[in-house]
Amino acid sequence: MTTAPGRPRTVPADERAARHWYEHGLGWPTAGGTPLGLLTGVRFDVLELPAAAGLAVLRRVPDTGPVALHGTRMRLLVAPGSAQELPELLRWLEWGGVPLDLSALGAGGRTAAPLARGAGDGPVWLRPPVPGREVEPTLPAATVRGGTRAGGAGASAPDLVRLLGTAATECHRARLLRGRGQPFAFS
Repeated sequence: MTTAPGRPRTVPADERAARHWYEHGLGWPTAGGTPLGLLTGVRFDVLELPAAAGLAVLRRVPDTGPVALHGTRMRLLVAPGSAQELPELLRWLEWGGVPLDLSALGAGGRTAAPLARGAGDGPVWLRPPVPGREVEPTLPAATVRGGTRAGGAGASAPDLVRLLGTAATECHRARLLRGRGQPFAFS
């Protein structure tokens, strides 16, 4: 898919134009109503975490897919189906049972659609998607043997396990820093 002449390369500020941009420029399904929402679980899932932890993740794992910021929350787009894998991957990474401010939206979910900067207090893109490019090959996904992505996709995107391990570490670190002044309990 290529971007037609005259079609904006960045998301417009008004919802009607933005809906057209998401649906026709990117091929992403949107949810009806206001505010404009993007359906998760179709072309991507969303990993959501505190913005401070998310910024640390972006420093440690610089090659991610699109990333949005909404107030104090960061949203990283990951491969479809990743949300379903989150609890088991966290257990496997030995983060199971640790309270983390980390969640995922997958099939049947929706996330507020980022609009152009200055278009209100809604989410904005920190790393926007590029119209005319397939987003799926750039999204963090589970990999198998030697970095080959599950489902046969290329290995150019970051590994979901590495991204999730980093996100869990940074969420835990942010939680500990918020709780300074409280004694640490070691078992």
